[in-house]
Amino acid sequence: MAIKKHLAVTSLLGASFAALGQNSFIVDDLKVEGLQRVALGAALTHIPINVGDSVDDYTISKTIKSLYNSGHFDDIKALRDGNNVIFRVTERPTISVIEFEGNKDIKDEQLTQSLDQQDIRQGEPLDKTVVDNIEKGLIEFFHSIGKYNAKIDVSITKLPRNRVKLKLEFDEGDAASIRQINLVGNELFSNEDLLALAESQQDLPWWQFMGSDRYQKQTIEGDLEKIRSFYLDRGYLRFNIDSTQVSVSPERESVYVTANITEGVKYKVKGFDFIGDLLGREELIKSVIPLRAGELYNGSVVTSSEEFIKSYLARFGYANAEVRTIPEIDDENKEVQLTLSVNPGQRVYVRRIIVGGNQNTADEVLRREMTQLEGAWLSNQNLERSKLQIQRLPYMESVDFNVVPVPGVDDQVDVDFTVKEQSAGSFNAGLAYGSYLGLQFNIGVTESNFLGTGNQIGFNINTSRGSERVSLSYTDPYFTPDGVSQGSSIFYSNYDASKFSLIDYKSKSYGIGTNIGFPIDAVNRVNFGVRWIQEELSEIAEYEQTRVMRETFLDPNNPDAGFDFTKYELSVGWSRVTVNRGLFPTAGSRQTLNLTGTTPNSDLTYFKVNYDSRFYWPISDNHRWVFSTRAALGYGNGYGTTNGYDQTLPFQEYFRITEMELRGFDRNTILPRAISRTPQLIPGTPLPDGTLTGSIGGAPEFDVLTPQGRIGGNAKAVAGMELIVPTPFLDEDNTSSVRTSFFVDAANVWDTEFNVDRYQNLGPDERAKLEDYSDPMRFRVSTGLSLQWISPMGPMLISFAYPLQQEEDDDTKTISFNISNTF
Repeated sequence: MAIKKHLAVTSLLGASFAALGQNSFIVDDLKVEGLQRVALGAALTHIPINVGDSVDDYTISKTIKSLYNSGHFDDIKALRDGNNVIFRVTERPTISVIEFEGNKDIKDEQLTQSLDQQDIRQGEPLDKTVVDNIEKGLIEFFHSIGKYNAKIDVSITKLPRNRVKLKLEFDEGDAASIRQINLVGNELFSNEDLLALAESQQDLPWWQFMGSDRYQKQTIEGDLEKIRSFYLDRGYLRFNIDSTQVSVSPERESVYVTANITEGVKYKVKGFDFIGDLLGREELIKSVIPLRAGELYNGSVVTSSEEFIKSYLARFGYANAEVRTIPEIDDENKEVQLTLSVNPGQRVYVRRIIVGGNQNTADEVLRREMTQLEGAWLSNQNLERSKLQIQRLPYMESVDFNVVPVPGVDDQVDVDFTVKEQSAGSFNAGLAYGSYLGLQFNIGVTESNFLGTGNQIGFNINTSRGSERVSLSYTDPYFTPDGVSQGSSIFYSNYDASKFSLIDYKSKSYGIGTNIGFPIDAVNRVNFGVRWIQEELSEIAEYEQTRVMRETFLDPNNPDAGFDFTKYELSVGWSRVTVNRGLFPTAGSRQTLNLTGTTPNSDLTYFKVNYDSRFYWPISDNHRWVFSTRAALGYGNGYGTTNGYDQTLPFQEYFRITEMELRGFDRNTILPRAISRTPQLIPGTPLPDGTLTGSIGGAPEFDVLTPQGRIGGNAKAVAGMELIVPTPFLDEDNTSSVRTSFFVDAANVWDTEFNVDRYQNLGPDERAKLEDYSDPMRFRVSTGLSLQWISPMGPMLISFAYPLQQEEDDDTKTISFNISNTF
């Protein structure tokens, strides 16, 4: 059917349509032509007229505007065919692909997020006017970071089926440098003193390549705020930054910043009081906040007082408390009266706690760590404590929470906890052959979050020429709902110490044990344990340090027989954990103290005390620079007598040092050595036929000493310092799984029972073979670089170390690699 009349009225929105004339008419039919992606029903919802309605110019204009507001169309025309109205539309193309090229300062994720906030995303219609605004906004961003020569080319490529590819191509150029920062109006403090507060640097020489004088608007604004705070903290209440000018050189490569300031004079606090509702705790708050009458006005003290009051009220559910300080300035007397206006608002309750991000860990495992409960009032203290306790779990990389108001309800919120999990265990399996240990086989699994239950399990089989060991352990940290833990373990070991640079002896043992732990509070815990061990020692070579034990238990009728021991061990321990994360903490401390001893009815009666601690102090606000110290102390000895001999700590229970405790040295290399003492025989008198009578033993002072393998000691001290630094070439998102640090280690193991004076009657040559193994000051020290990575196979550590203090027979190593050890 031919269209008999065109409608010709120009819309303010840029669409044209045919004039309907001055008279209205009754619509017989409505049509929409040109639809491809948009459904007819969706388009009709934006047309406010129906068949049978009377329409005129105003009605058609209003309809076109409604269709434009839908965001689906680039062009709209209205046509009349008799009493039929036809809307001919051109749909906006659909964004099929979004590409970025050449961007360095802005990451793809930031660009995608920025576009998404303006409803520009794949699968959505493209509004070209918004694209123009994006281009202008990005140019302004580059100017704010000093890139005045930046260019952005936004291209739109048509694709089949009314689709387009949106491409943003960047030519960022070089950033302008700050040539000079001028402060005008300061007389009390020099430019050098004030600019020392600033992060921005100016006109750096080329050799200071580690510094940056790049201009960034936000950094300059932050630096000026630091200067403002500097004055306010010293009583200059009337300090003001009057104006700031930024001048760009003609070539757009240099920037000059000038700030005009008014310093003013110092003001004292005349007094302070409160208005509003402090929930009856006015006297307590007044005594705690740092404000004091008669002292100089201090902006930081005022701010911290406000934050403390808000934080304190938030403990009791008043999460939206408002605190505002109203100054009443007396310019004549240079005093200020402060009034803190407090409005606690309405108490807020938690309707629901939602946990997200946990792919492996069950919800209940995370919820049992929370002190913030559903139905209770919202407490910032409980929220932070809940976050901290979840984050201490070794299988959690990060934890965040967000408080979301419930729509339509003033006093209820939902709390969304979002967690990011990480590997909290390790798996290792291998088959190898070496000339030192022969054929080796090992398989092991350790997991702190077994099947997502939060329970800990460990299973290991390790065999080599010198060692066979099988162990199985299991711990339930929430054996009872109130946090009582229970664990059990069983093991079998067959060990040849001579294969590991230790003295000659063999040990075969097996045992079973259990322990139970009780929480004292959120950070302190006590543990109790019991273990039964059956052990057989054999092929023990005779050394000075093993002499007492051999004489105590030797069977005169069978001197070559081994020793069988039954031991019943009891243990008690205390731990205090305040670290902010389970793995790779950056703040807080971890301390443990354990006492283990055998019962009097055991074949061996001894005790051992161990103390271990690690402290973390963040240096930077983002916790990427951290200083850490560690210390470990151990002591053990025997008690009681057996067969008339005083019990000592058995040599196989002696303390040892691993290469991870003292990096740069081989395992066990710094331990005391076992001493072999051999009598010097005196030949008999020759007979006439030339034969000799039997040899006889000489005097003890003629004995020969021979240092043998390492044996360890009954006292141990380990100390260390580390500076944790950002890992080069690594995104900030990966800092929680990779750690780089510079370290200094120190360690010593000594034997308090060793008495060097027993050998003073020997000859000088023999005495020279001895070291004083009872000396606690024979520390070895090393320094170096350490890299740790929480890999899918478990924690891995590689160290590059250099010994600073060593002894002549120490075995050192520059590079060490270890799996399943973290610091």
